[in-house]
Amino acid sequence: MSMERNPFKNLEEQFEQIQRQFEEAIRMWNGEQFEMPRITSMSEMRMGIDLADRGDEFVLTADVPGFEKDDIELRLADDTLHIVATREEEKEHEERDELYLKTERARRSMQRSIDLPEPVDEDAAEATCKNGVLTITLPKTEPGELDGETIEVKT
Repeated sequence: MSMERNPFKNLEEQFEQIQRQFEEAIRMWNGEQFEMPRITSMSEMRMGIDLADRGDEFVLTADVPGFEKDDIELRLADDTLHIVATREEEKEHEERDELYLKTERARRSMQRSIDLPEPVDEDAAEATCKNGVLTITLPKTEPGELDGETIEVKT
């Protein structure tokens, strides 16, 4: 009679228990118990960016995985760049005769506002999106090119 005993069985059971507890903690922190909106991924909380100063321009690189160029809205207001990326729910589920046991690829959105350290030329700004990476080139504006009203100094 052969007794095949897995020497790691107790350890595996402990890991499974820790994993269940961790998953429960994630559900709790996502606000289900506090009636807060559910966050389904870390990317919905924060969009990762890099902002480089290349002398005459700023180059901002942002991670927007899963978003196409048409899903992204860029707005520049008062030296603040606003990035909003939104992907609507895919309608493919209704067209197929498949039974989905779980679907998490519904509406997603990310947004971020970045204060720029110097004024930029909005009209010369350019943006590209490739493989989930958004790159925005923002040429700096010379101080003499700033719009605005002159204020007369009176004595």
